[in-house]
Amino acid sequence: MTRTTTARALVNARVMMRDGLQDGLAVVIEQGRITALVPAADVPATLPQTDCGAQVLLPGFIDVQVNGGGGVLFNDAPDVETIAAIGAAHRRFGTTGFLPTLISDDLPTIARAIEATRAAIAAGVPGVLGIHVEGPFISMERRGVHDPARIRKIDEAALALLTSPGAGKVLLTLAPEMVDDAVIRRLRAAGVIIAAGHSNATCARMQTAFVAGVSGITHLFNAMSPLESREPGVVGAALAGDPWCGIIVDGRHVDPVTLRIALAARRNARFMLVTDAMPCVGRSEPTFELQGKTIEVRDGACYDHCGRLAGSNLDMAAAVRNTVEMLGLDLATASAMASAEPADFLGLGHDLGHIAQGARADLVLLDPSFAVVESWIDGVPAGTFEDAR
Repeated sequence: MTRTTTARALVNARVMMRDGLQDGLAVVIEQGRITALVPAADVPATLPQTDCGAQVLLPGFIDVQVNGGGGVLFNDAPDVETIAAIGAAHRRFGTTGFLPTLISDDLPTIARAIEATRAAIAAGVPGVLGIHVEGPFISMERRGVHDPARIRKIDEAALALLTSPGAGKVLLTLAPEMVDDAVIRRLRAAGVIIAAGHSNATCARMQTAFVAGVSGITHLFNAMSPLESREPGVVGAALAGDPWCGIIVDGRHVDPVTLRIALAARRNARFMLVTDAMPCVGRSEPTFELQGKTIEVRDGACYDHCGRLAGSNLDMAAAVRNTVEMLGLDLATASAMASAEPADFLGLGHDLGHIAQGARADLVLLDPSFAVVESWIDGVPAGTFEDAR
């Protein structure tokens, strides 16, 4: 990807800083980074300027769970072209950084997906930060729509594959009760980020897994042991601890009341918005295929023939809007959940997730209805997205 080499100032925007929106700032971009934040009056007249129309400029959204978009599913064709198509579809909705996500599959397909991610990063595909391997080392009881024929135990071949270098950030969703702590420690030592998901673990098992190196929860509340009176399960362990928790705020995966309770329960925020998006995002087709099953898109969600949720039809701009409108949070908090929190989860908070001098110029401009007007990745604008409204 070619970064902008000529300096440019974004002016007349309401800029989301760490402490909230600030008016009157100009964001100066050069060589793909934010080089200055200065009063708009101090911008030299000779510096090219982009007028943001008094709209809201946020850090670009980072989505760590993106199965598909634009009519394509990562599992179907784990190659560079698919990754690029998914990234382009979601960029229309403000996602400037993402992990293409592979739903439980066999080791050869996982190997192809990791190699494709490695090649996409080398080729400079915009926005790709690494890969999320969701399963197959998960609970049969909590598999959801994951194919039971692909669920398996982790072994040396899988460990060697997952710890191979060069694929950016590698996020692995597993069920902690399916692996030993020694395996978790080994994965963490190799740089793999581990999230618990599709798990029937007890609270006690989760607590030891956190100590071993599990640092995230994949789509909190969905496909995991619930919080009960005498067994807190994965949900209870997550809310009593401090892992980063991905949440799908579409009003269908989790009731907004439940999410508001969860938000109030945590000592440390660490909630991050995820879409768990399927090929329907950015397309209008009513069905798609998932590992031999027909998935129907209706009422803003995706369902298999048994009526089980099968990913989502959610985009990140809608997730931010829903967080404000359904959960009652302010835009600054919703913005952080879409940018700073996932950046910190991935260990990229020094570079992404905030608007500050020296940070990468990954930005999104929203109108008052939360529609994306423009986005920038490494300072490169994507254009106006009228068809995304």
